[in-house]
Amino acid sequence: MNLKKAILFMVLSTIAFTGMNGLLKYLTAYSGPQLVFFRSLGSLFFTFGFLLSKGIPILGTNRKLLIIRGVFGSTSMLLFFIAVHYMPIGSAVALRYIAPIFAAVFAILILKEHVRPIQWLFFVLSFMGVLVLKGFDNSIPLIGLVLVLLASVFSGLVYVVIRKIGASEHPVVIVNYFMCIAMIVGGVLSIFDWTTPNLIDVLLLLSLGIFGYFGQIFMTKAFQMGETNVIAPIKYVEVVFAILVGVGFLGETYTIWSFVGIAMIISGLLLNLLFKQWLLKRKQN
Repeated sequence: MNLKKAILFMVLSTIAFTGMNGLLKYLTAYSGPQLVFFRSLGSLFFTFGFLLSKGIPILGTNRKLLIIRGVFGSTSMLLFFIAVHYMPIGSAVALRYIAPIFAAVFAILILKEHVRPIQWLFFVLSFMGVLVLKGFDNSIPLIGLVLVLLASVFSGLVYVVIRKIGASEHPVVIVNYFMCIAMIVGGVLSIFDWTTPNLIDVLLLLSLGIFGYFGQIFMTKAFQMGETNVIAPIKYVEVVFAILVGVGFLGETYTIWSFVGIAMIISGLLLNLLFKQWLLKRKQN
């Protein structure tokens, strides 16, 4: 493993996703479905190009699960993109990160996995952070909170479906299905709320897909090269970057309660991650 390169790739991944999130907030003159359409279109150029150049079958083998993953992922993306219209980008990104909690619940119900009692305490800490954000931060309306929480629910379902798919499919095949379905969903829904972009906005809209694709690639490389317990926490730096972009470039403001709530959410998730890694090492020893 090359830890320095792994850390570098994860930092690059967070920067790429921050670029995508910043553009999302900047482009809120366009509807959520339209943002989903262009974000997907911008990524498909890379996913199709990669699969064709490597001779990897585009349709894959677990087509039913791939379609389900694409539907769940597209729904999560659409809900999150709409939620960004209603709240500061840093708060939206932090709230989206509670998806692993829903994933744990679905893993219990669907995959029959076990969650330790102390992990539920960590999850409660994160949910208390959500309550602090909503209860004390007037910049987060109820509709925005509901949308981003629903996005996290569907994102949690995505984690479970990917676990079911396992290593039977190439990661880019999974992403390609996701982007194809998202493009169709976004394109159809955009018919009812379409704003014709100028040339500059077209380039910015397509850049959503470019940032998203490279964010995913860099993150995958990081996890391939470094230990999860070292690399995964760096992912949460994306929240800090999102806040900096929001304040520095988008004119957003945050209260002290915003930072308290965000810190509680991330702390609960980090504690759960570290505990799982401790359990894994304990079993290996």
